[in-house]
Amino acid sequence: MAIDPKLLEELRERQATARKAGGEDKLAKRREKGMMGARERLETFFQPGTFQEFGMHAEHTCTRFGMDKKKLPYDGVVCGTGLVDGRPVAAYAQDFTVSGGSLGRIHAKKICDLMDFAHESGMPVVGVSDSGGARIQEGVDSLSGYGQVFFKNVLLSGVVPQIAVIAGPTAGGAAYSPALTDFLIMTRDNSNMFICGPDVIKAATGETAQLEQFASAAAHASISGNIHLVADDDKHAMELTAKLLSFLPSNNIGDPPHVLTDLDLSDDPVMNELVPGSPKEPLDVMAVIDRLVDDGDFFEIMPDFARSLVVGFGRIEGVVVGIVANNPMVKAGTLDIDSSDKGARFIRTCNIYNIPIVTLVDVPGFMPGLAQEQGGIIRHGAKMLFAYAAATVPKITMIMRKAYGGAYLAMCSADLGADMVFAWPTAEIAVMGAEGAVRVLFRKDLKEAEDPKAKAAEIAEQYRNEFASPYQAAANAMITDVIEPSKTRASIALALRNTLSKRDTRPPKKHGNIPL
Repeated sequence: MAIDPKLLEELRERQATARKAGGEDKLAKRREKGMMGARERLETFFQPGTFQEFGMHAEHTCTRFGMDKKKLPYDGVVCGTGLVDGRPVAAYAQDFTVSGGSLGRIHAKKICDLMDFAHESGMPVVGVSDSGGARIQEGVDSLSGYGQVFFKNVLLSGVVPQIAVIAGPTAGGAAYSPALTDFLIMTRDNSNMFICGPDVIKAATGETAQLEQFASAAAHASISGNIHLVADDDKHAMELTAKLLSFLPSNNIGDPPHVLTDLDLSDDPVMNELVPGSPKEPLDVMAVIDRLVDDGDFFEIMPDFARSLVVGFGRIEGVVVGIVANNPMVKAGTLDIDSSDKGARFIRTCNIYNIPIVTLVDVPGFMPGLAQEQGGIIRHGAKMLFAYAAATVPKITMIMRKAYGGAYLAMCSADLGADMVFAWPTAEIAVMGAEGAVRVLFRKDLKEAEDPKAKAAEIAEQYRNEFASPYQAAANAMITDVIEPSKTRASIALALRNTLSKRDTRPPKKHGNIPL
């Protein structure tokens, strides 16, 4: 006996109603702004036909303030799982066309249930934020819902990758769930993220501030450092999310998606040409990275923030790596408060997800200055030391040129646990630069010299050759080998293959106490 056609008709009608979200008129207005609907975002993200929805027929339970007469399809959030490049991923998208995407009790429960499923199944979680915030009609139930989502964010942290996409308004408490994830991607237009808006800021402090100054993607990417990537639009945001996932394992137990092939250990003569003839001329580290990673495919993270340090993902002979590199083109490659935070966070993320770390060093030291000292450069710089020392993944360091003082240590020296440390012949490893050391050590000689400037240059050259040479570090077994720049890719590729089976057992403890 066949199923009653009326039952099928009812089901299809309910499904059609849900797919209309808050109405065709609202969806049309969003498309005019260049925005997608919640379902469209997920359909763009997942492979066709692989999306399985969780809770399409869920309904809110609020009866106050006339809510008993309102129908909110799927309570304003689309949840489910699907395949991305053949791998399962859990995702939810808040729907602004349904009650402004406001979060209520059932809305929060759907998100939490999906996160529990992802936790148990060992798959990444992607959340698309597009919400007016807490559903005021539900009062404390809404606040409780936020708390439950935050708790799940923390529970899943370090277990499965979590990526937040800011594709609309994300205000007040709603901003904290994205802030608790591993990566934040924000659309350039039609989105904002803040705790207090312009009116609240004006009332509380008397300051006049526009949203563009503190809540936009540009502000978060370059000033506050709250987000990792800026997308041109919704489609681009979902493409960036998929690209990011292509470098990450599904969970902390699995290996990253390496694509191991036969090793090509041939020299790259072009790398020799990238080294400037003068130590005072800045090295273009992006050109080095481009030669180092497979097909020049480097996925930079936080490219607009703390630009004296470059971080991002790539593959070297098929091995997924996280790259941390000083950028001498900006602030001479010094480590400051922001770049230390940026580096430490990225290092810890790589360590969570079993991603080997390749460190490219050309650092003259920590950034000097009153603002840096008063801002806590000691505490922030210590984060780099802590992150590298605590990391148990393979750590390969390449000292290209300057490696001075505490910053030399903070860029993963052998003493901080680097498994292999290579150096170019141009490397200078010392407590400080030759010129500075000469001024301290030979002050009297310089005063008595007929030509102090020429004398200083002469002594600096002697100091550089005797005390800052990579061969002194090599003689003391502080580096693995001194190599030609042309052998950089081959040396690192071989080192990565030899350390993929690394095991590093640490003392049992809950966790270390990083200097936050």
